[in-house]
Amino acid sequence: MKVAILAGGKGTRLAEETVVRPKPMVEIGGLPILMHIMRIYAHYGFDEFVVALGYKGEVIKRYFHDFTNLSGNLTFRMGEHATAIRDTSDMPDWTVHLVETGDETLTGGRVKRLKDWLGDETFLLTWGDGVSDVDIKKLIEFHKSHGKLATVTAVRPQARYGHMRFEGNQVVAFEEKPQTAEGWINGAFFVLEPEVLDYIDGDMVMFEHAPMENLARDGQLMAYFHDGFWSAMDTLRDKRVLENLWNDGGRPWAVWEKE
Repeated sequence: MKVAILAGGKGTRLAEETVVRPKPMVEIGGLPILMHIMRIYAHYGFDEFVVALGYKGEVIKRYFHDFTNLSGNLTFRMGEHATAIRDTSDMPDWTVHLVETGDETLTGGRVKRLKDWLGDETFLLTWGDGVSDVDIKKLIEFHKSHGKLATVTAVRPQARYGHMRFEGNQVVAFEEKPQTAEGWINGAFFVLEPEVLDYIDGDMVMFEHAPMENLARDGQLMAYFHDGFWSAMDTLRDKRVLENLWNDGGRPWAVWEKE
């Protein structure tokens, strides 16, 4: 099952970082968030990725070119028969397709443009700026169980401010920006059947609008409820929150470290 990742948006709300790079290449813990996302999927055995490029897509191409050619240990034999010997034992065994989908194409259009790469099989889809500890295998099991065309992961967003808990008038605990206790939103970890692409009419379609609305209208959209960790990196503040979690060692989305 292939994993489609949308990595072509301009990330205007993170302009301090995205003026020189696409948002999926903004780093958390010294690693682009795109690589965090790929590691989540690879942890569950899904290691063929179709990445939809757009804004500054050459930065992503250059990263994977250099990662493939420069990662790991290098040994150089000098002289007349000079050779370079690479130790790739620590390199992930992934297949990564980097597909140009246009600078101005919207999310639905980018998914549609991946059709020839995704084939006629069930596929996974997510955005290139969100991380979660959602169990991908359980998500897929749920999708297979209901037989509909689309499954979206429903998540509870992070609260914008800290919460206080009371006993009477006494403050007994202060929770720094926990997950909210009410309301569910689109967490953008999808499982989709190829027929979903028929709901997308062209480049200038937001996947979150007409396609999802029409799937829901037709009774073809189901929700997998995830109560665990989820966060999107939309702003500089979001980046700092994720960076702090990484540096503090919490890293709830780093499921690959729990092997």
